[in-house]
Amino acid sequence: MINNQALLFCVFIINGLLIGLLFDFFRILRKSFKTSDIITYIEDILFWILTGIILLYSIFTFNNGEIRFYMFLGVILGCIIYMLLFSRYIVNTITKIVLFFKKIIIKIINIIIYPLKTLIKMLNKILKKPISFIIINFRKNHLLKQNKS
Repeated sequence: MINNQALLFCVFIINGLLIGLLFDFFRILRKSFKTSDIITYIEDILFWILTGIILLYSIFTFNNGEIRFYMFLGVILGCIIYMLLFSRYIVNTITKIVLFFKKIIIKIINIIIYPLKTLIKMLNKILKKPISFIIINFRKNHLLKQNKS
């Protein structure tokens, strides 16, 4: 019985570690990408839904749906351990990695878009005068026909 409770306590410590990691995942997203307030609210709701799913899954899988006080102590202890030992390093490292790849992706997109922008500018310069000439003459001719009628 005590062996089972100790095992459950360890399982919920691991759940606390996972919840801390999930929390940091959303922190990394916020540090790496500018988000509007509505997106932040959606992320918060998503965090709590995922946290609830993790806890409910563990409670039903490992303890047949019975809730014990030590389970919540295990989750809190796991979150504290994660935040004190791992959080700072994981957030800093992964944020740097995400920002590095974000810069690379932005450069690749700019390399792809630059020729298109240049082509559009050239076509605009080449075609603007003839098209505007045609439009102006069409309007003049159209107005002359209306005045004669």
